[in-house]
Amino acid sequence: MSFEKSTANINRHDFLRQLGFAGSALAAVYFAGHLQSCTNDRVSPEPTNLTLDLTDQANAALKTNGGYVIKDGVVIARSNTGAYIAATLTCSHEGKNEITYQTDHFYCTVHGAKYDNAGKGLNSEGKKGIRTYTTSLTDNILTITA
Repeated sequence: MSFEKSTANINRHDFLRQLGFAGSALAAVYFAGHLQSCTNDRVSPEPTNLTLDLTDQANAALKTNGGYVIKDGVVIARSNTGAYIAATLTCSHEGKNEITYQTDHFYCTVHGAKYDNAGKGLNSEGKKGIRTYTTSLTDNILTITA
């Protein structure tokens, strides 16, 4: 078995140019798998009519003023005055599904957007407002109408 030594001459400029192309190609392949878009990867649920049985343990938070539950993309709360209110889970600031309820207002936990009980924005992050829904109570059944 014989080995022949290759003596192909390449100058420094050509070597660095080839190395640059190869390095760029490898970096592009590597980083392409790690890039993410700026869009929210959660899909905003379509509004729907809901009914909640207030005697169900899953809805126990609604027995207390300021309590809330989340169901099917809707935040259902009992305001500090005892009224039942409902709003979308999706924040208008950046479309994140992170709305909660805090005693007397809806609040986005991502950037601090605040909305009153009617969905009107209370700060710059919440200036677009959020969608609210009509609620009605018959016996122990709370109906949320989209």
